Amino acid sequence: MPIVTDLAAVSLRLRQHVLRMISTAGSSHVGSCFSIAELLTALYFDVLEVRPDEPKWPDRDRFILSKGHACAVLYAALAERGFFPLSWLDTFYQNGSRLAGHATTTVPGIEVSTGSLGHGLPIGLGMALAGRRDGRNHRVVVMLSDGECDEGTVWEAAMLAAHHRLSNLTVIIDYNKIQSLGAVEDVIRLEPFADKWAAFGWRVLEVDGHNLHAVVATLRDRSEEQPTCVIAHTVKGKGVPFMEHQLLWHYRTPRGEELEQAERALEGGVA
Repeated sequence: MPIVTDLAAVSLRLRQHVLRMISTAGSSHVGSCFSIAELLTALYFDVLEVRPDEPKWPDRDRFILSKGHACAVLYAALAERGFFPLSWLDTFYQNGSRLAGHATTTVPGIEVSTGSLGHGLPIGLGMALAGRRDGRNHRVVVMLSDGECDEGTVWEAAMLAAHHRLSNLTVIIDYNKIQSLGAVEDVIRLEPFADKWAAFGWRVLEVDGHNLHAVVATLRDRSEEQPTCVIAHTVKGKGVPFMEHQLLWHYRTPRGEELEQAERALEGGVA
């Protein structure tokens, strides 16, 4: 059941938190965070079975942000969901803070420390296999970046998950078409992307990653026979027009006039 009635308002707040956090910290990856705001909103405010007051509840669903460099938006989602105080967000990526620059298990609600790409799916695979063998019904959801799918470990894990028919495992791919050094099409072409996952034995669903209604419906849809891959078509920097589709905002810190313009864009509901 949904936790809130206005999921769009939550995704807007996540972007606003991220913008402030990254600007204050002098950090980066605002574009990578903005592309998954709706996906995390759907997960934490509708789809995942979690208990913020009991982060290690044995029957909780597990979520792994394998693209750990986008942790600012995950921290924002966890804080909004009640895992820890919103005031913690003001300390992001600063000396002494629990909120490191990549996802870390010092934070309530974080299952796995991530950031070295290609590790999240193998770990999630192990969690899903262990859960099934223990007779538990929880889901394991792993979010990958598109560029991360250049890693061989992703496809090794994909083969093994299909072999074991791990229907309790879902992969979400943030397919924003831009990775760290250029367009995905130019670095290592992934297409035909859906066909590749299907050939590896996965059920494949595709969705507009910014359409909250469609995202929720897609992520609620579970197979009883095989692991599921959700290819979420997203926009890097979504929500701030001058950041959208721009590699620059994989790295650049929003400050000064750029920060003010971005704040105005979000306040105006531009998405």
